[in-house]
Amino acid sequence: MDKKLIQTSKFLSLVLRHKPELIGIALDTEGWVDIDVLLKACASNGQSIAPDLLQEVVTQNDKKRFVIRDGRIRANQGHSVSVDLALSAIEPPACLFHGTADRFLESIRCNGLRKMNRQHVHLSPDEATARKVGMRHGRPVILKVRASDMHTVGYVFYCSENGVWLTEAVPYEFIEEPKDY
Repeated sequence: MDKKLIQTSKFLSLVLRHKPELIGIALDTEGWVDIDVLLKACASNGQSIAPDLLQEVVTQNDKKRFVIRDGRIRANQGHSVSVDLALSAIEPPACLFHGTADRFLESIRCNGLRKMNRQHVHLSPDEATARKVGMRHGRPVILKVRASDMHTVGYVFYCSENGVWLTEAVPYEFIEEPKDY
């Protein structure tokens, strides 16, 4: 992805996941906003985005962070603002993965995985994706989450449109660390 696409994607992540008020828009209860409203608000706030650039950001983003439907756009997950993504609970695979930086391990050992300022803990279906996530934060550590065991005792899981698994929290008892930590 070129520099303009990356910058636009980061800006859209900011306003569609965390601070819609930054450009004076309001997301509906499920996180959607009309594309015309978004583009006009962006332009009014010095962040002009052409419709074709918006479409390219949505289709070219390797993480599929955004979805467009019926003239509206939203982020697939990762919101710190309250939205209901209208996802249905689903039984997870036996194991999921969480990529993090090694500097966070001690906190995870004490508290498990917490959603922090987001609505959910994000889990990956494979180690490669989790590694990419962990690398953004420092020296990566891939944690294996026994999702099926969690589900059996009552934890609820969702899978977003782009394949990211979501849950409220992951207690440490369901986490397996790599042997070299």
